[in-house]
Amino acid sequence: MRHDPELLKLAEWYEDLSFKVHKMGEVLINDKISETLTPDQGAILRYLYKNQPCTSSSLSKAFYVKKSAITAIINRLFKKELIKRERSEDDRRVVYLLLTDKGEQLYMETSQQSSHIVASLMSQFDDEEIRSFMNTYEKLANTLEQQIENMKGVEE
Repeated sequence: MRHDPELLKLAEWYEDLSFKVHKMGEVLINDKISETLTPDQGAILRYLYKNQPCTSSSLSKAFYVKKSAITAIINRLFKKELIKRERSEDDRRVVYLLLTDKGEQLYMETSQQSSHIVASLMSQFDDEEIRSFMNTYEKLANTLEQQIENMKGVEE
């Protein structure tokens, strides 16, 4: 693994840009949906929409956080009547999380707004720039995922 000064400068540049892009993206998206959802709540709704039914354990694994952090978010979404809990008929200890009709409708609305914001940003680039960025971003995601898997192997 390379650790030369130039690579360290690039790493710092990445960290600064990543923070800036993440925060500014949240500002743009929250401007449209923050009255209803926090970014974490929106992410949970998105995950449930694409992967329901699921358990809080599967959510904690998908979001790389402790189950207690997921439970707090789930409780808030439950109080807002955006999700429901259903016990498994096969194993009463297992509780599945699903979107309510209200939760699905809110997800669809916020997802559409978010997609429009992202699409308007992406329209500032040509197709080749977008594909190149997405390929690099996907490679970064895969590298991070592998690093996390390697950490888990060391911890176990």
